[in-house]
Order: sequence, then C-alpha cells, then structure tokens
Amino acid sequence: MATSVQMKHLIAVCAVMLWTCAYQAMSRTLYESSVAEAFQHWKSQHGRTYADDAESGKRFRIFEKNLEYIEKFNNAGKKSYKLGLNPFSDLTEEEFIASHTGLKLNSSLPRSTSATPLNVEDIPPSLDWREKGAVTDVKNQGQCGSCWAFSTVAAVEGIFQITNKKLISFSEQQLVDCDNDNNGCEGGFMDNAFNYIKENGGIASESDYPYQGTDGTCQTTQLAAQISGYEDVPENNEEQLLQAVANQPVSVIVAVNQNFQSYESDVFEGPCGTQPNHAVAIVGYGATEDGKKYWLIKNSWGERWGENGYMKLLRESGEAGGVCGETMKASYPTLVSN
Repeated sequence: MATSVQMKHLIAVCAVMLWTCAYQAMSRTLYESSVAEAFQHWKSQHGRTYADDAESGKRFRIFEKNLEYIEKFNNAGKKSYKLGLNPFSDLTEEEFIASHTGLKLNSSLPRSTSATPLNVEDIPPSLDWREKGAVTDVKNQGQCGSCWAFSTVAAVEGIFQITNKKLISFSEQQLVDCDNDNNGCEGGFMDNAFNYIKENGGIASESDYPYQGTDGTCQTTQLAAQISGYEDVPENNEEQLLQAVANQPVSVIVAVNQNFQSYESDVFEGPCGTQPNHAVAIVGYGATEDGKKYWLIKNSWGERWGENGYMKLLRESGEAGGVCGETMKASYPTLVSN
C-alpha cells in the first residue's frame, strides 16, 4: 500500500508528465503556426498561388521540410556559406533538378583544346567581368531545361563586349528553337550551341528574339554577332580554367543538389550533387578577406537566388573536377565580330 509520501511523489511525476505533454503540444502548435505564417509570407513575396487546397497542402509540407533543413544546416555552422529561402523553396530537390537545370552531355563533337601555357604573373589575383561591363543582367530560364543556352549566351555576350566594347543581350530562345544538336527545354550542351552559332552565321539579340521559356518554332531574324568557333579548356585543369576566365567569361558544368538549390550567400564549398546536371558561366574569381578562393558564378535562376543571382564557388578545393565539377567540361567562344 502506497504511503502518503509515495502518493505525493506519484502525483508530482504525473503532473510533470502532463505539463511536458501540454508544453510539447503547445510548442508544436506554435511551431506549426510560425511555419504557416512563414509560408504565407513566402507565397506573398514570390507571388505563388496553387490550383487547389490539395496542391497547397503538398507545397506547404515541402516548404516546411526545406525550412527545417535550412535552419538545421545554418545552426550547425559547419560550413562557411548560408542557405536560405528563395523562389524554389516549395520544390523537392528532385522536382527542382528536373525543372530548372537541363545539362545533357550528348555532344558528338570532338574536344577542341588549344591551351596556351599559363603565366601566373600575367593573371591578376582577382577579376570581376561585371565591373568591366562584360556581363548582362541575371536572367531566368524558368521551368525549361535551357541552362545550356544561358551558359552559352553569357560566354558569347562576354567576349563580344570585350572585343567590340558593346554589351548586347543575346537570344537564348533562338538556341532553344533552332539548335537541332540540342534538345531545347529537354536539355543540351554548350559545345553544340557554340557550334550552332558558328555554323548558323551568328546569333540574334534578345530584343529581336525574346525568351519564351518553352520550345518553339525556329524563326528567321537578323543576327547580331558571330563567332569563329570555340575552345575547350583541358579537363580537370584549374590553372588553365583560371587563365581562360582571366581572358573572358567561360561556360562550365556543375552538379546541383538541395544545398545548391537553397544557396544564399558566401563561398559555397559543397557538398554538391554526384553527377553534373546544370550549366552556368564563370564571370570572375577572387578571394575572401580570410583568403578563401572562389569562382564567381553567374546563374540563370533569377536575381532572387543566391547573391542576387550569383554564387561564390570554392576554388582550389583539391577535389578532382573542382568542388562541383566546374573544371570537367569548360569551354568558351572565340573571335567574336559584329
């Protein structure tokens, strides 16, 4: 038979357990409420609407998981970069890669390498082609697998400005519609696109052939720039890539994953995806105040991703292919003329 002391202890234990359960339930309710508020704010910020309540509920659950992942990653403090919410925070990693990348390494063209010896003394310690007027505003490929076209165009825009002292936004849509060696919104590769521009006699301006974000019928239009060809940087050679970027913006491939999708700021050092699936342009390089070297990446996901559409990607990581594979298949156009 329980003594009065034992009864008091049992009552106290039960009271603590009830209070704990109530507190946890209240905390969960408050947490769900705060996540719901964050979701509503995020939807308003990015103009997101859904077809019905079922789709909204599905997107809320994905948003919640992404938010939890972002907060856990940032609070752990194990990496130098930060993750954050962006226009893609209601998409799973698989959905995002399927709808916002588009690299297809399907070229039958031979590798065209003509690397000149590297002279480190001639290469500045940092370079930003934006400051030299050779980079157009950040663009947005939308839900079309046309990253390859944006990477190609960014490189052509860069060398055209460097050669002709005139910055023109060129047409990704022309490549999507007309380059039969690539697959439009179903993916492609920059070497094929460079070859198309050469064989086609040039590329149109964005204003004459604007981006639609869907596969279309090839249009005949005035061409604004020509290239004589392209060159491939020797594979997995970061020194030669540095030399190439010191001369002009360069098209590269990268492996995208959830961390890449949610990147917000500072030097991204991985982990990356296991297979290259996206194309971007390197438009410079530099180092942070504490000496961490990086590539300056121009992406095609709009200005609300990353650092206003850009990423600092770790340089000299010591990994084969670079931290995200950026040294594996780098290329650039040659001899642009108007």
